[in-house]
Amino acid sequence: MIQRFVIPHERKTRMKKFNGNIISKLPGVETSIFAVMSGLANQHNAINLSQGFPDFQVSEKLIASINQKMKNGLNQYAPMPGVLTLREQIAAKASITYGIDYNVDREVTITAGATQALFTAITAFIREDDEVIIFEPAYDSYGPAVRLNSGVVKYVQLKLPDYHIDWQEVANKITHRTKMIIINSPHNPSGSVLSEQDLLDLQRITVNTDIVILSDEVYEHIIFDGKKHESVCSYPELAERSIVVGSFGKTFHATGWKIGFSLAPENLMKEFRKSHQFNVYAVNTPIQHAFAEYMRDPENYLHLGEFYQQKRDFFIERLKNSRFKIIPSYGTYFQSLDYSNISEENEMDFATRLITEFGVAGIPVSAFYHKKDDNKILRFCFAKGEETLEKAAEILCKI
Repeated sequence: MIQRFVIPHERKTRMKKFNGNIISKLPGVETSIFAVMSGLANQHNAINLSQGFPDFQVSEKLIASINQKMKNGLNQYAPMPGVLTLREQIAAKASITYGIDYNVDREVTITAGATQALFTAITAFIREDDEVIIFEPAYDSYGPAVRLNSGVVKYVQLKLPDYHIDWQEVANKITHRTKMIIINSPHNPSGSVLSEQDLLDLQRITVNTDIVILSDEVYEHIIFDGKKHESVCSYPELAERSIVVGSFGKTFHATGWKIGFSLAPENLMKEFRKSHQFNVYAVNTPIQHAFAEYMRDPENYLHLGEFYQQKRDFFIERLKNSRFKIIPSYGTYFQSLDYSNISEENEMDFATRLITEFGVAGIPVSAFYHKKDDNKILRFCFAKGEETLEKAAEILCKI
C-alpha cells in the first residue's frame, strides 16, 4: 500500500509577501521578446517563425551516440574546462578553418550554451563604470549582462538598409574607459556579415589599447552566397585580444541542449575560467563526448551554409509576390522583412496582429534596440521544414 503524506489542515500556511526594500538591478527589463512572441504563437496556434530554433530532427546518429555514452557510464561531472576530446576537436577545427592554434588545455572551454559564455566573458572583464561598445540591433543579452556587472553600454547603430558599421563612429565612441567591444557575425537579427575590411578597421582602432573583443560567432557555419565567415581568429592582432564564442546548438540543430564553447588566448581564458567555474563549473558530460565523436567527420558541419541557403531561398521565393520588402540575409537562419508598404503600425503592434489575426509569428526588430527604434521590420526564422515555410509564406502573401 502506498502511504501519502498529508499536511494537517491546521498546519498549512499561506506564503506571505516579502516587504523588504528590493532595488532591481535591471529596472525596466521585462520578459524576453522571444518568450513573449512564442507564448502568443502558442496561445493563438500560430506558425512560430519568431524564436530561433529548428523544427526538424537532430541527427539520429548523434542521438544514438549520446545514448551509448550514457549507457557506458559517462554521466558524472566533466572537467571544469570541458571534456578533453571535445576541446581537441574544437581546436582542430579552428586550426583547419581559421589557421590558428589554440592550446586545448589552457585556451578552449566548453560552456552551457553561447549565452552563458557571453555572460561569463562580460562578468570576467567588466568592472564598475567600464564602457562596452555594442552594435544595435543587438542580441538581447548583451546590454543586460553589461549592466548587471555595473558596466556602461555605449551603443552604435548599424546603418540601414544593409546594417553596415561606421567605424569612424566607433572610433569616436572609444574613451579611456572603453574595456570591451562586442561584435556578432553572421549577425542576429539582421543576417548581415562582417567583411575583411570590417575586421581590419576593428584591428586598426583597437591597436595599442587594452580593449577586449568579445566575438559572438555562433552562426559561423551558416553563411550564404559564397561569402566567407571573417572570424577574429584569422587576424593575429585581433585574436590576441579576443574571446570567441561558438554554439553546438546552432550548428547541430540542437538549441535545447545548451552547449557552446569559448576560445581565447591563455591570459584571457584564465580570467574567463575563474568566472565560469563559479557560474556553471561543468557542462553535460555524455553530450560532450558525443559531440567530440560527431565532429571527427567535418561533413557533419561543413555544408551547413548550403543547407540553410536552400531554406532561405525557398522562403523568399515564395514571398516574391508579397507586399513585404525582402532585406538580404547573408548568414544566420533569419530573414528580415520590411512591412512599410503594408502598415504604419509600430513593429510590436503589427507583429502582435500578425499572430492574432493571421496566424504567423515573427519578432519585431525594435526589440533589439534599447530605445525600441521602429523601422517597420520584422525578423522571421526559416530554420523550419518546407511545409511550415510554405504555409507561412502563403499567409504573408495575402496580407
